[in-house]
Amino acid sequence: MEPRVGSGEYGCRSGRTASPESARPAHSRTLERVQELHDAPLAPLTTFRLGGPAARLRTATTDDEVVAAVREADAAGTPLLIVAGGSNLVIADEGFPGTALRIATSGFRLSGTRLELAAGENWSEAVARTVEAGLAGIECLAGIPGSAGATPIQNVGAYGQEVSATLTEVVAYDRRADETVTIPNSECGFSYRHSRFKADPSRFVVLRVRFELEDAGGLSAPLKYAETARVLGVEPGDRVSAQTARETVLKLRAGKGMVLDPEDHDTWSAGSFFTNPVLDDEEFTAFTARVAERLGKDVAAPAFPAGEGRTKTSAAWLIDRAGFGKGYGSGPARISTKHTLALTNRGEATTADLLALAREVRDGVREAFGVTLVNEPVTVGCEL
Repeated sequence: MEPRVGSGEYGCRSGRTASPESARPAHSRTLERVQELHDAPLAPLTTFRLGGPAARLRTATTDDEVVAAVREADAAGTPLLIVAGGSNLVIADEGFPGTALRIATSGFRLSGTRLELAAGENWSEAVARTVEAGLAGIECLAGIPGSAGATPIQNVGAYGQEVSATLTEVVAYDRRADETVTIPNSECGFSYRHSRFKADPSRFVVLRVRFELEDAGGLSAPLKYAETARVLGVEPGDRVSAQTARETVLKLRAGKGMVLDPEDHDTWSAGSFFTNPVLDDEEFTAFTARVAERLGKDVAAPAFPAGEGRTKTSAAWLIDRAGFGKGYGSGPARISTKHTLALTNRGEATTADLLALAREVRDGVREAFGVTLVNEPVTVGCEL
C-alpha cells in the first residue's frame, strides 16, 4: 500500500504560523519554513528501501506548506514527486531529477462517527485510534503501511474492506485549477485498487481524507472476508469485537510478512506487488482453458464476481502455479518466504534487481496462463 490539508482547527500537532511582522506573501513565508535537502537519499523513505537520491527533498508539515511547495515547483516547471509513507513507491536507482515533496502533515479529528485525517497521518495508527473509540468500518484495514492520504489514491483495501466504503470526501489541491477542492466520494471514480487520483496522478495532491464510520457498540462491521471469519470461528456477515477483528487482521498480516518490521526482510516490500486480475467473460474462458491444459481438468482457479461480465482471480494463485513459490529467487531481490504476492529486498538489492524479478514473474504467469499481471506500486523513473 502511499501520497497525501486548513490545519490548526483540525488538530495539526506540528503546524506553525507565519511571522506576523513579515510583509512578504504568505506562500513565500511558508516556503522558507519547509525543510530542504539537496541530493537527498530517497531509499530510506520507502518500505522497499530502494531508489537513488532526489535532486531536492522538501518536507512540509502543514497544508499551506504543501500547497506552496507544489505551486513553486509547478511555476518553475520542476518535476515533482509526492512522498508520504513510501509504501507504494518503486524509485529508479538513478533517483529523481526534480523536487521530492515529503508530506509530513498531522491531524486526527474525530467528531462522533465522523473522522478527518491529515494526509501525512500514519494510517495504521489512525485505524487503531478509531477502534479504541469503539467505531467500526476500517478495523480490517489495520497494519497497512503508509499514510492516510494515500488511501483514496489506491482505494486501499484488505480483508473485505475498502476505504471507498466509508470515505465521504477528499480535500485536495487541484494543480490544474490552482485551488483547494473538496471531492465527494461519488466523484472519486473508485474501483478495484483505482481512483480518479490514480488515473490522473499529476493533477491532485491529497491533503485530507474524511470518513463516516459506524457506532456499533464496539462491534466490527459485518465480516466479509472468509479467512478472517474462519480464524475467528464465525460466519461471513457476523460481527465481532472491533478490537478483536483488528488484532486478528494484524496477526494474519504479520504471518504473511505484511506488517513492517525493520529486522524482517520479508517486510522490505510494497506489500502485494501485483493486483488481482479482473477478466471479462472471454478472457476468463480462455484462462480456465489454460488452467485445465496446464494443471488438469479437475483444477479450478479462484474466481470471484467483479461486476457484470467480469471475474476476479488470484494473482498469488497464478504466481504460485506458474512456478514462483515462496522464497523464489537466488539474488538480492526475492519473493517473500511468507507470501507469493510480495517481492522483497533482502538487504542488498537494487531497483534493477527488483524489476528483473518482477518481469520474470509477470512474463512467467503470462506464458503459463495467458494473463498479464499489473504492478500495484507506482514506478518512478523506471517501468516494469
